[in-house]
Amino acid sequence: MNTTPATPTAPAPTKNNRKRNRLVIGAATAVIAAALVAGAGYWWQDRDELSQASAADCKLAQRIITEAEKISTGSASDAQKWWEKTGDERRANMKDGYLGAKISNFEGWALETAKKSSEAPSAKALKDLQKQAQGHCEAAGVTLTMPSLGS
Repeated sequence: MNTTPATPTAPAPTKNNRKRNRLVIGAATAVIAAALVAGAGYWWQDRDELSQASAADCKLAQRIITEAEKISTGSASDAQKWWEKTGDERRANMKDGYLGAKISNFEGWALETAKKSSEAPSAKALKDLQKQAQGHCEAAGVTLTMPSLGS
């Protein structure tokens, strides 16, 4: 007599199995949602924080600032040469681009002051720039001081 083997069938889902599956899926969804909320919170908190430059970057920045003070009272041609040389050095050696941008601004002001341009910064602009640049050097423990230019 020929008998056909019975194909195995999965047991019909019971009410308890469905309940357990819903709990597992719900728990996984909750974990993913919590991770997304935590990541968004971290990003929100960190988005306005200033980058922190290394001590070497901050020391280079202060050296450039000190040179800029002297250059701003000299001849325009010397200031132009200094501006080109210093810009190349800053771009090659300064790792923190955000601090570099602030120092670049100060370099430009020193050049404009040496050229006797009307683009020279106000005392308030210098104070604001110093505060912004100093924010990048807090962790390094280096204090940046930006003197008035052309004095």
